[in-house]
Amino acid sequence: MTASLTLVILMAVLFGAGISVMLERSLTRVLIGFLLVGNAVNILMYLMSGTPGLAPILGAGVDEGEISDPLPQAFVLTAIVINLGITAFMLALIYRSWWLAKLGAKGDLVDDEAELAEDAEETADLIRSSAADDEAIQSLIEASDEDPSTGSGQRLDEVDAGIDEEELEREASARDRDDEGSRP
Repeated sequence: MTASLTLVILMAVLFGAGISVMLERSLTRVLIGFLLVGNAVNILMYLMSGTPGLAPILGAGVDEGEISDPLPQAFVLTAIVINLGITAFMLALIYRSWWLAKLGAKGDLVDDEAELAEDAEETADLIRSSAADDEAIQSLIEASDEDPSTGSGQRLDEVDAGIDEEELEREASARDRDDEGSRP
C-alpha cells in the first residue's frame, strides 16, 4: 500500500481543525467542524482502500488482482450521503436556534398566542351559534299550540276540551283499522 504523504497530512490537518472547531459553543462552528471531520474520514477511507487499480468490473481477460476493491468506494459514497443529511439537520437546528434567539423572551409562545386567540374566537362563535339556536327553538315553542306544561305533546285546545289521551288513542287505532281495511 502506497499512501500519498500529502493526503495523510491533509487528513490529519482536517481531523485536528475539525475537532478543535467542534469544541466551540457556536452551532455554526460545530457544523463547520463536523464537515471538516466528515471530509477527513472520507480521505481516510480512500487511503485505506489500497492501491488504485482497474474499474471493479469483471470481464473477459481481466485479472482479479488488478481490480480495485469496490467496498471502500461504496463506504465513501455512503459517508458523503450521511454527511449531507446531518448537515441539513444541523442547518435546521441552527436556523431554529437563531429564530428563538431573535424572538427573545417570548420564545415559542408566539404560535401559542395565535392559537389561543383562534380558539377563543371559535368558542365565541359557538356560543353565539348556541344562543341563536336557543332563541329559534324558543320561538318555535311559543309559536306552537302544544302545552309546554304537560310535556305530552297535547294541543292546548285538546287540553282545554278535556279529551283524554285514551280516547285519542282509541280514535287513532280505529282510523288505522279503517285504513288497513280499505287497502286491497
